[in-house]
Amino acid sequence: MIDVCLLGTGGTMPLAERALTALSLRYNGSTFLVDCGEGTQIQLRRGNISMHDIDVILITHFHADHVTGLQGLLLSMAKADRLQPVKIIAPKGAKRIISALCITAPQMPFDVQIIELEQESENFVINGLSITSQLVEHSVICYAYSFALSRKGKFDPESAKKTGADVRQWKNLQMGESVRVGDKIITPDMVMGADRKGLKVTYCTDTRPTDAITELARNSDLLICEGMYADTSKSKMAKEKKHMMFHEATEIAKKSGSKRLWLTHFSPSLPDPYQYSEYAKSLFSETLVPHDLEKTTLNFED
Repeated sequence: MIDVCLLGTGGTMPLAERALTALSLRYNGSTFLVDCGEGTQIQLRRGNISMHDIDVILITHFHADHVTGLQGLLLSMAKADRLQPVKIIAPKGAKRIISALCITAPQMPFDVQIIELEQESENFVINGLSITSQLVEHSVICYAYSFALSRKGKFDPESAKKTGADVRQWKNLQMGESVRVGDKIITPDMVMGADRKGLKVTYCTDTRPTDAITELARNSDLLICEGMYADTSKSKMAKEKKHMMFHEATEIAKKSGSKRLWLTHFSPSLPDPYQYSEYAKSLFSETLVPHDLEKTTLNFED
């Protein structure tokens, strides 16, 4: 399962009732944080999410509302007795920018390993979770991310018996290892069913709609996507500033075959995005206009 918490839903600047956009994903004891705007560590505390367990921080881009909380967060992680290395995945130039941001925190009790993205799309597997980055269309270099958890097929005991494999070898086969039975090699595909449906979360903000985003979000269980503006009269502004409208996000959700859509990164000029909830659902029925600290747990289907 994957635990998801949308720490904040605001864009550009924090409001008294709305924190800046950041996302926490928790899987198998490890926390993945996407973006770290001002006040993110406060939202982590409000969401009862331990800073000690953050293993990976992914930055979409280097506009201030997405990174200025990083310095304070790393200092708090240090005070939480964090000793294990922390990975930061971010656009090219990250080492220089993050070093400047953290100039008042020069000595950390853990290593900060910075991975700079240089390609349009890159893939990583970290702590069992597959991560894909995708370049999007904003006023600066910006990436969206998807997180996927695969699921093996079911083990078939009857097929295993027919191979002649000893019961003590079954565990090896289930773990993806081949075994020897006499002069024969028994491979996992001989005893395992087809891969079952896994889990997928996609996070995309600060961009115009692109086909690449639709492909990145393909068959997501949850798509978390920017909805900077709701009123269609703001469409010209969205295009000029390279942001996305509610209706554009819902279109991506439909085209990508996503099961659910959470909108986020609401403009400060949109003080009450929730008044547009029914409008958003009329465009894509499984749309939520979430509040800060919205949570869900994604489980494998039986």
